[in-house]
Amino acid sequence: MNLSETEAEYEAIIVGGSFAGLAAAMQLARARRKILILDTGEPRNRFATTSHGFLGQDGVSPAEILASARTQALAYPTVTLQASRATDAAQTDGVFTVTLDNGSAVCGKRLILATGVTDRLPKIPGIDELWGGGVFHCPYCHGYEVADRKLAILGSSEMSIHQALLIRDWSEDLTLLTNGNSRPIRADRIKLEARGIAIETAAVARLIPKGHELGAIEFKDGRIVPYDGLFIVPRYTLASPLAERLGCAIENTNFGPMITTNANKATTVSGVYAAGDAARPNHNVSLAVADGSTAGIFAHQSLIFEHIA
Repeated sequence: MNLSETEAEYEAIIVGGSFAGLAAAMQLARARRKILILDTGEPRNRFATTSHGFLGQDGVSPAEILASARTQALAYPTVTLQASRATDAAQTDGVFTVTLDNGSAVCGKRLILATGVTDRLPKIPGIDELWGGGVFHCPYCHGYEVADRKLAILGSSEMSIHQALLIRDWSEDLTLLTNGNSRPIRADRIKLEARGIAIETAAVARLIPKGHELGAIEFKDGRIVPYDGLFIVPRYTLASPLAERLGCAIENTNFGPMITTNANKATTVSGVYAAGDAARPNHNVSLAVADGSTAGIFAHQSLIFEHIA
């Protein structure tokens, strides 16, 4: 498909209709620009029953917040939402052509990638089933709900030490599980001991649920120890290949890959913006919304000022 910029069907295509994507859409919609949102309905936090820390929406389910946001965005006449997966994207003469999973294609002058990330959980029986209910990664999102209970940290990297030292603010009964690996180095042990954090070196066999919450952890030495919550530091991958296909710079963080952006959420490819978990090192609903708003505002401004001498 070979179109000029004036023939593009949409002024912006937003890939991803979760918190970052809908926030970007709202800014462009209010600027009266014709936009398309592509969404598969699989937000990263779909496993959590409630969202916390988001101003005005504390304790509301992510699904409810997103449903309300979609309704509000679609109230603007220039917004279209399509339940499709973007499988490829290319740029020709200032126009982005996005290929969809049904084989069709859509074209836009700007592209906002709000595609998110996919968590790679440790291969321990019970973790997948309890993810978001008894197993967590963000203390700011879930720490308050399990505060003052018996908690554990699953050691998997140097960031697990950081996580343990942080989560100590939510509970005095906290244990770092090394999962059969060597004990932390002396410098880390001193920090953990100073914060009153216990160390358990036995390998973990499985997690035992208590309804939707964690009830206990069974170790490979046969012991079953009650715990009320487990925090982990999961690795993640980009949920979509589009940034790589377009040639956007991607950098590695302690947790996984991240699309490189500037303060305006512009990537290294002209006309492509990225927002949310795929384009920042710290992940939180509030931060994703702020990212999306920023991307939407500056994508809109680029449509104006790029052609003004």
